[in-house]
Formats: sequence, structure tokens, C-alpha cells
Amino acid sequence: MRNDRFLRACRREPVDRVPVWLMRQAGRYMREYREIRHNIPFMELVKDVDLATRISLQPYRRFHMDAVILFSDILVPVQAMGMDVSIPEGGPKIKHPVRTLQDVNELKVPDPTGSTKFVLEILERLRMELRDEAPLIGFAGAPFTLASYMIEGGGSRNFAVIKAMLYSQPATLHALLDKITTTVSLYVRAQINAGAQAIQLFDTWAGELSAAQYREFALPYTQRIFESIGNLGVPRLLFVNGCGTLLEAMAESGADVLSVDWRVDLGEVRARLDSTIALQGNVDPCVLLSTPEAVEHEASQAIFKGGGRGHILNLGHGILPTTPEENVATFVETAKKIFMVQTGQGVKQG
Repeated sequence: MRNDRFLRACRREPVDRVPVWLMRQAGRYMREYREIRHNIPFMELVKDVDLATRISLQPYRRFHMDAVILFSDILVPVQAMGMDVSIPEGGPKIKHPVRTLQDVNELKVPDPTGSTKFVLEILERLRMELRDEAPLIGFAGAPFTLASYMIEGGGSRNFAVIKAMLYSQPATLHALLDKITTTVSLYVRAQINAGAQAIQLFDTWAGELSAAQYREFALPYTQRIFESIGNLGVPRLLFVNGCGTLLEAMAESGADVLSVDWRVDLGEVRARLDSTIALQGNVDPCVLLSTPEAVEHEASQAIFKGGGRGHILNLGHGILPTTPEENVATFVETAKKIFMVQTGQGVKQG
């Protein structure tokens, strides 16, 4: 592979510079994406192999990141489980949310080679298009985050419904998490077989849990998924938004890389965690709404605090739709200007 910096950093191997990509890097901040997206319902777009392949490649061709991530959505397997999912401009909507054990029992564990075959076809097409220029990342939602959408019926401000179930119907919640875990395990294995060279789990809403709740309702299910692909030899990445109180537990997940949000200092994360775990992040996405000078400063700080080997420059959450493209270019180019010291113990300005 001509550019394997991302994969090497995931394995904490020496690299000449910190690799860089952005969560949600294919999306609404790009003019080319908006032109394609116009008048096409989102869930139709992610199922269109030709268009989803083009969208996945747009930011890579424009900004030359060090990895390409599949353009899709974490709710794709939820729809395949039998739920009525739509994603209008205001955010995801799910009709008939899960509220009872009977609702859980009625959900399917889908075969990913059937109900989500289009995802696998997109990955296969991307590998062909990339011709080993850069690695391809597949992804899925982690069980607790998917359960949040399935129980709340969409996004939530306070997660009152799932938290009420957590306290009053824990057996029902565990049954749902178990079924989601089986579904996601099959789904990510199929992605790897189709060409994904790394897998990131997005447990975006697990930061709403206490440390004890995380260990009961999130961590065991994440561990099962990572264990299910452990023999396939691809890096496993885990993102949790609001992860500051959960880092030590996340480190037990089986992830090779922890992707951390901007609320916690990368230097502190390095001090708290075992040196065998790579880090990804963690620039505040709102910095990219400001000036190129601020973007370069914050990206540089993340690189230096990341400590050299085993760090991937990224945002602390997904890129925002109103981000100027010139600031994305500055973010990516900043990584390319800062080179590793030969010992791999730190970084220097190139």
C-alpha cells in the first residue's frame, strides 16, 4: 500500500508523520456532496452504490487524507433488523420505538450479505477505486448508541426513555443490546470480508452513562463485537463522545485505538492509559468554523500532545456542515508539515 500511515499508527508502528482523516469527512460541508444530495432522501443515497462510492471518495480526492471511510449511516443495520428508519434534515426518526421485550423479540438478526448487501458492494467498489492508494475504514454503531435511537425513536436531549428502561427494565435493555451485538458483529465481519481494512465503532451516546453503567450496558457488548473480528487482523477503533470518565473502561474493550473527544486533554489521556493503545483525535470541530490560523494552532497542539507514535489526527466529533472547505485543507496540511523525530518519541516541525 502506497500510504499505510493510518494502519501503522493504529498498530503504534513508526511513521514519518501523524496520519490524518476526519469523522464524517464525506458530507454536507462539501459543495460536491450537496450537489449529489439534492432531492435524494438520505437512506436512498447510502444504498446507491455508485453515488455512495463517489461521495466516499470526494474528500480523499479533494484533500488527500490518509484514509477513506465508507459513506453510510450507523442506522443501516437497524433498518435491516426490521425498524422503520428515516433520516430527514432534522435528524433520524424511527417509527414504533422499542419499549417492551415483545418489541425486542420481533426484531430480526439480519444476514448482512442480503439486507445490507449494498454496503458490501460499496466497500468492494472503493477498494477497486483506491487501488491500495490509502486504507479503507468500515464502521458501525456500537450497541448502546443504536439502542438509544431504537428506544428513543430518534435523537434525544436527555435520553430519558432509555435511561428509564435501564433502571426499570434492565432485562429488556440487555435483551435488545444482545440482539444488536449479534447483528453488528455479523455486519462488521462482512465489511472486513468485503474490503474494509479497519473498523471503527461509534458509541456516541455512551458518554451519557456513569462509569458503572458503562461497564454494565456498553462495555461487554463492545467487547463481544471486537472479539468477533479479533482473528481478522484489522485495527479496531472505538469512539465515545464525552469519554473523560470512561477512558480506563474503554481501554478494556479490545480496541487498538481509542478516539477521544475534545473535552479531555490528549496529554492527560496518554498519562492515564497503557502505552500499547493508540489514540485518535481530538480537535474541537468548532475550531474549523473559525480561522485557518486557529485551525493550524489547535491541530498542532493535538499532534504534540498526542505524543508521536500511535496518534491519528482527527476531530473530537464529526465535522460540522457549515465548515469552510479551506479550513479542512488547513487541518489536513498541518499534519503534513509536522514530522516524527526518528526515535518515535516525539514530533518536530517539518
